[in-house]
Formats: sequence, C-alpha cells, structure tokens
Amino acid sequence: MSPLVRWSRPDTGALFVVTGASGSGKTTLLREAFEVIPDLAFSVSATTRDMRQGEVDGRDYHFVQPDRFDELLAEDALLEWARVYDNRYGTPRRPVVDALARGQSIVLDIDAQGAAQVRESFPQCVSVFILPASIDVLETRLRARGTDSDAIIRRRMDQVHEQIGACGSFDYLVVNDDLATAHRTFQAVFLAELQRRSRRPSLVDRFANVS
Repeated sequence: MSPLVRWSRPDTGALFVVTGASGSGKTTLLREAFEVIPDLAFSVSATTRDMRQGEVDGRDYHFVQPDRFDELLAEDALLEWARVYDNRYGTPRRPVVDALARGQSIVLDIDAQGAAQVRESFPQCVSVFILPASIDVLETRLRARGTDSDAIIRRRMDQVHEQIGACGSFDYLVVNDDLATAHRTFQAVFLAELQRRSRRPSLVDRFANVS
C-alpha cells in the first residue's frame, strides 16, 4: 500500500506510546498505520533473556547480560522497563532520542504501566489508548478466538479492567467500534502530531520571513 500522504520529514520526530487491552484491535490499527504513514519505526527493546534461534541482536532485541541491564538502569538509560518472569525488558533511551532528532518517529507498543514510566521519563511523548466499543464486546472478541480456556479469559478480563482504568492518563483515546473509522481516527492522531509547528521549525524559517 502506498503512503497515505507525501510530505517532507519533520525536523523532529515524535515518540508515540500506544496502549490497549488484549482484544482491543491495537495490533490491527498499528499494522495499517505503519503501511500508510511515512517514517514510523518500532523501538528495539533491550532484554536479559537468551537469544532464540533465528533472532538477530539489534534487530529483534538488544540482548544484554543482567549486569549490563543493571548499568542501564543506574545510568537512567531506559525510558521504561519491566520484569517478565525471570527476565527483564526495557526501551533504551539513546536510540529513540537519536531517531527523533533525525525526524523519524518511534512507536512504543506497551502496557499502561510502561506507558506511565515513559510519560514520567519523556514527558513530550504522545500517548494513545485504544478502547473497545464496550467491555462486553472485548470479552466476546477474546472468546471468539477459541484459543483460551475460561480461566485464562477471566484472568485476561481482570487485566483488561486494570488496563482500561488507566485510560484517563492518556493524551488521545481511540474507540475501536467501527474499524474503518478507528483506522482514520488513529492515523489522524499521528498525522496531526507530526504537523506541529514545534516539529517543523524549518518551515517557519522558510515562510515566516518572506517579504
């Protein structure tokens, strides 16, 4: 699919933090946004877990030893981090900052807890929460997958309530009721944010002083 718009890259990119409960359609919305909006990229997380067959260091993850992860934390070099079972995962700050300075925009697909850490460590980020049409609709979607037991679905629904309860802390709320409308609304957030005057000072220099 060709890009939705043709534009010059902004002088400074944006860090987008996208959160949504399981079944909200977040992955679908992100997939199309990457197809139609130029210069978006996912960040590459650092992790202490072992590399799996077929993975490439620096592409799939930055694989680091636990001691190095401790150093990154001590140096405030991570925008956010979390422990998942016996391993830790985090978003390195420097690659994100460097990408934004080049005019590239970075997307973090993380949960509400991680999003709160990013907002604290990088307040200029743009946070977007994907909401379902209703809690009942979301549970129906999870059950329609046919891959989880009732116990797992109940546990996920408990997590859903906890996640959605944090939506009031986000900059933008996108309700995924009608998918076509949700796509347009979600992409509109990206497009509008990337046209901010603060991200395009070169345009001000180019046009504001024309005599």
